[in-house]
Amino acid sequence: MPEAMLFEKLSGSRVRCGTCQWRCSINPGRFGVCRMYQNVGGTLQNLSYARVSSMTADPIEKKPLFHFFPGTQAFSVGGWGCNFQCRGCQNWQISSVRNHNQAYGAREILPEQLIELTERNNCQGIAWTYNEPGIWFEYTLDGARLAKEKGLYTVYVTNGYLTPEALDIIGPYLDAWRVDVKGFTDSVYRRLARITHWREILEVAERAKTKWNMHVEVITNIIPTLNDDDEQLQGIARWIHDGLGELTPWHVTRFHPQYQMTELPSTPIATLEHAYDIGRAAGLRFVYLGNVPGHESESTVCYSCGKLVVARSGYQTNVVALNGSKCGYCGAELGFRMPGGGGHND
Repeated sequence: MPEAMLFEKLSGSRVRCGTCQWRCSINPGRFGVCRMYQNVGGTLQNLSYARVSSMTADPIEKKPLFHFFPGTQAFSVGGWGCNFQCRGCQNWQISSVRNHNQAYGAREILPEQLIELTERNNCQGIAWTYNEPGIWFEYTLDGARLAKEKGLYTVYVTNGYLTPEALDIIGPYLDAWRVDVKGFTDSVYRRLARITHWREILEVAERAKTKWNMHVEVITNIIPTLNDDDEQLQGIARWIHDGLGELTPWHVTRFHPQYQMTELPSTPIATLEHAYDIGRAAGLRFVYLGNVPGHESESTVCYSCGKLVVARSGYQTNVVALNGSKCGYCGAELGFRMPGGGGHND
């Protein structure tokens, strides 16, 4: 068990974790909210280092990331547990683990092996996904450092609850920050994820973009009766526009009932299309509907000349006309991040 990178020693052998925004104060022998950090004799230990729950080669579009290395494969790896308790989690079998011992029984993939698997599967990068990557921070950091040495891209698929201090440690080694924004009020975050303080999620996302030049895309899973009202959607759309820039993609995705939300219906497509209209009215250039295969909004159309530049159908992607980060027809900046270091996310 490696020692955590970010913790403060307190009186009485207690420690305060500095990895995520819970900043748990932990008594000896006890665990943080995520159950994957434990106070062992007055030091904080990470219990799930290299303990993998799932891994596979995925299209980068599955994360979803639409303006980042389109058409490439990301070696996707997940761990155990989470620092959120989302009632509608689609990966609840691994994220809802509350007993760290389950991670001990999992296969161990050391960072060096992770790089080997990425290359063996002909992937262009690594995505830490499926559960919250921040709660096995030390493992993702070691893997990201090795990945950059090998010229591989690196992606966090995250709820965004990392502290600014943790972000600044891993920032030089991360290329993309795909962040969930679940709502735009305290009540929604409390009802969906049992989180009371969420606005630092927005600040950390802005910091990832402005300080570390990460490519940022935002996803909102729209859940009927919970976060599908205009107050939530308009708030998110305005923040993306003002805080991250008009070229930042916003993925509004269809909820399907599962885990602790089986009583709710799937999101009507009309609700997603209304969210699309809200995003465009807020000035966002790219709003994509997710979990609606075949919808016309899957593809990227240049906002300037109106021509199709990236065609998508499910996870099949065809780059039609891109010149680096720009439209291949009219030269408008579209905010793509491409192989070779081209592109940005304005």
